[in-house]
Amino acid sequence: MTPTAPDTVEAGTSGAAPRASTRRPRPRSRPRPRVWRGAVLALAGAYFLTPLIASFVFTVHVPGRGISFEAYTELLAADGFTQSLLLSLGLAAATIALSLLLAVPALIAVRIGSPRLRPVVEVVCMLPLVVPPIALVTGITTVLRWGPEHLSRTPFYQTFLAVQNEDFPVVLVLAYTVLALPFVHRSLDAGLRAIDVPTLVEAARSCGASWPHVVLRVLLPNLRASLAGAAFLTLALVLGEFTIASLLGFRPFAVWIVSISGAQARMSVAVSILSLVITWLLLLLLSRAATVPATVSAAPATSRKES
Repeated sequence: MTPTAPDTVEAGTSGAAPRASTRRPRPRSRPRPRVWRGAVLALAGAYFLTPLIASFVFTVHVPGRGISFEAYTELLAADGFTQSLLLSLGLAAATIALSLLLAVPALIAVRIGSPRLRPVVEVVCMLPLVVPPIALVTGITTVLRWGPEHLSRTPFYQTFLAVQNEDFPVVLVLAYTVLALPFVHRSLDAGLRAIDVPTLVEAARSCGASWPHVVLRVLLPNLRASLAGAAFLTLALVLGEFTIASLLGFRPFAVWIVSISGAQARMSVAVSILSLVITWLLLLLLSRAATVPATVSAAPATSRKES
C-alpha cells in the first residue's frame, strides 16, 4: 500500500475542513515618516522668510538707538505715498477690468464657435512674453511723440493728451493690459478646459436664456477661481511694474519706492514690506471670493418652459 498524506486522510474520513496553514502572517510594514517633506518645507520657508525678516529688522533697528518704528509711522505722512499707492491701485483695477473684458469673450467665442483658432489666439496672447518691456515702451514713446506732430490740428490731438494725464495715465493701463495678457489667458484657458462649455451653453440656450445671461449667470460662476487667479496675477504685475512707468515719466507706487530709496533707505524697505503685506491681503480676499460656492442658473424663472 502506498502511504497517504496525513492532511488528505483527515480531510477524507471526517469530512471536516482542512487544517489551516501554519504559516504566520507577515507583519504589515508601517509607513515610514516622510521626513524629507518637512525638510523641503523648512528650506522653502527659510528661503522666503529669511530676507523678509532681515528687511524687517533693518527697518526697526537703528544703530545707537535700539528698536524704533519711525520708518512705519512716517509712511502716511511721506510726500507722495498716498497718491502713488492710490494711483497704482486704480491702474490695477482698470487693467484687470480691461484685460478680462478682452479675454473672456474672446476665449469663450473661440471655445464654442472656432476651436481651430485657439492656437492662433494663444500665440497672440503669449507675444508679450517674447517682447521685452524696454522695446514695448520704446514703441509707445515713438507713437506718443508722433501723434502730436501729425495730429495737432485734428480732434485726435486731445486724445493723445488725455491718455497721458498724470492723474490717471490711460497709456499705462493699455501697456499693462498687453503685459498681463499671457497670465490672463493661461488662467482662463485652464478654467475653460475644466468645464464642459458646449454642454452648459446648449442647456442654457434650450431653456430660453439669452447670450448675455449665458455668459453672466452660467459660465462666469464656473470660472470664478480662474477669474480670481487672473485678477491676482494682474494686480501683482501692476503693483511691481517699474520700467514702463519710469521711462514714460509717471510715478506710481513702484517708481515712488525707488525714488525715495536713496535718501530714506529704511522707509523704502518699510514700504516694500508694506506692499507685500497689501498684496498678500488682496490675495486672501481673492482666494476667499474664489472659494464661495457658485449658484448656476440656466435661465430666468419667467423664461423657463413649462413641462
